[in-house]
Amino acid sequence: MISAEDRYPRQRATVDGRSMAYVDVGAGRSVVLLHGNPTSSYLWRNIIPHIEPVARCIAPDLIGMGDSDKLPSTDDEAYKYAIHRDYLDGLLEQLDLGTGIIMVGQDWGSVLAFDWARRHAVRMDGIVHFEAIITPFTWEDFPENPEDDDSARAWFEGLRSPEGERMILEDNMFVETRIPTRTLREVTEEEMDVYRRPYLNPGEDRRPTLTWARNLPISGEPTDVVETVEANAKWLQETEIAKVFIRGEPGGLIQGPRIDFCRSLPNTREVPVPGMHYIQEDSPDEIGQAVADLVRELDRG
Repeated sequence: MISAEDRYPRQRATVDGRSMAYVDVGAGRSVVLLHGNPTSSYLWRNIIPHIEPVARCIAPDLIGMGDSDKLPSTDDEAYKYAIHRDYLDGLLEQLDLGTGIIMVGQDWGSVLAFDWARRHAVRMDGIVHFEAIITPFTWEDFPENPEDDDSARAWFEGLRSPEGERMILEDNMFVETRIPTRTLREVTEEEMDVYRRPYLNPGEDRRPTLTWARNLPISGEPTDVVETVEANAKWLQETEIAKVFIRGEPGGLIQGPRIDFCRSLPNTREVPVPGMHYIQEDSPDEIGQAVADLVRELDRG
């Protein structure tokens, strides 16, 4: 049974004057678990128990999300990708990760994981990714369906328009509609309440979930994010660092050519598990076991 209970206390560190929350448990090589939009370190609550016996588990709440502080914001500049990267860099710099690191990422957490790993490659031993933003998108990746207001194309076009402020800042739609509809099982009210908690106040408190959506690299925009994702993809194609590709069935973002791309990366093992986009809520045991297996393999040398 998948538990709603979160047994892990949050520690705190100050980064550029803001308090960031994170889980830090276990001992051994560092395994960094990075969430995406609109979730938090809570997403890893049922995965950490598999990894904690064999490694140190670090699961941050990205700035403005989970229990981390909000930033002063009146527009998308406050929570753009580069800001998240800088705050995460500042946090990880304080945590003395050592070497032999394993980065684990889903959704935007994957971009941050790949980016950090690429810039600190000599300290890396492994990467685990699933439902990743692995290459940039085009609008053709999101087929238009005029009869479906909830289609991916309509969803992202709406968020990138002035209507996005109503959808997110007023109606909190990323939390209320995407988590339950992009998870195979029924997410309980107790679980949803944890995901809602950082965004209870309408308005700017919900800005992180809107800006993330507007930063998704589609048809060349935003330029800086497209460049980062392309640089990550090129590096992943070149590096021999051990990789585990956890493929959701039926999955969400990772379909067709992106599955092929993930399979083509050197030194990759594929692990299929039941799940849509928020795979951690459908297959935490399988994910936790896959990460723990990688730790044991690397420790054996």
